[in-house]
Amino acid sequence: MTIRPAILLTLATMGVGAAALPADIDPAFRVFLTRQMKFSASELNALARGKTVRHSLGATTPGEVAAVGATWIDASPDIFLERFRDIVRFKRDEDVLQIGRFHDPPVIEDLAALTVDEDDLDAEDCRVGDCNVRLPSGDIVRFQREIDWKAPGARAKAAALFKRMLIDHVHAYWSGGAGRMAEYNDDKRPIQPGVEFGGILNNSPYLSELVPGLPDHLRDFPSARLAGSEDFLYWSKEKFGIAPFITVTHITISRAASGAVVITSKDVYSSRYFDASVGLTIVSKSQDGGFVLVYANRSRASALKGSFSALRRAIVDRRVRGSLEQGLKAIKSRLEGVK
Repeated sequence: MTIRPAILLTLATMGVGAAALPADIDPAFRVFLTRQMKFSASELNALARGKTVRHSLGATTPGEVAAVGATWIDASPDIFLERFRDIVRFKRDEDVLQIGRFHDPPVIEDLAALTVDEDDLDAEDCRVGDCNVRLPSGDIVRFQREIDWKAPGARAKAAALFKRMLIDHVHAYWSGGAGRMAEYNDDKRPIQPGVEFGGILNNSPYLSELVPGLPDHLRDFPSARLAGSEDFLYWSKEKFGIAPFITVTHITISRAASGAVVITSKDVYSSRYFDASVGLTIVSKSQDGGFVLVYANRSRASALKGSFSALRRAIVDRRVRGSLEQGLKAIKSRLEGVK
């Protein structure tokens, strides 16, 4: 496995910029970084000198991997937020093959630019317990029931059917109606993304400390919306592993009591690889005019369970930390070139 591109959601830019100046870290934020993000005194001192730091966070269950990194950026936090809101341009990268933002409410036309080919979905051979994309059993059987595989254009019809399944799920998620994918039955062992996501929230107490009510907002959306939050959905098709994967992500932008910008990225759907994932970005303004950028991610993947899971998790963990540092340095360079 390689580190999932979505884990670097808020970090995927390139560029070259000026060297950083010493940072002024808010004392209360320093306490938060020490207690919740487990940064050591030496790491925080390096961060205050403009260095990029990162380390693993504790994973308490098989299949989970977590990491956090931070850097100081000599630029306006408003620039970062302005660019991030334009998620289609912000995430544009050689590993992001296609991307689009959903309307409110989502409509099927939002997926017009998404192509679904054999690398994305082998629908003809898709069966319950043996399918190459994550889907519930009720949707999997539709490929055999509704598609005449001997007729011309069968694959195009299957791709269109997959899009309809996806938009139905997304619309149900956004509206709170029936139709969410509560269980994936593409493999012998069913996956319940809601249960896996709940486990991630239980292992992420820093979310509620930053913004009280944020975990409930993410868990029960849209019935427990967080007052003052800004929410949107986007989809992407990204390079990863042996085949690309299609994902839908829920972005929530909120504010901590300190005034720091808090952005979460919740995995609503992944066609492959990941069972659940939550990313956290914190933008904490410094008195000197720059800001501290912190990014943490906690994800669960079935591939990190079972035989040799400890070895696979160790490999993924090293790659997570390496990719995290590279991404933080990239966005630092890019934004410090914009004044």
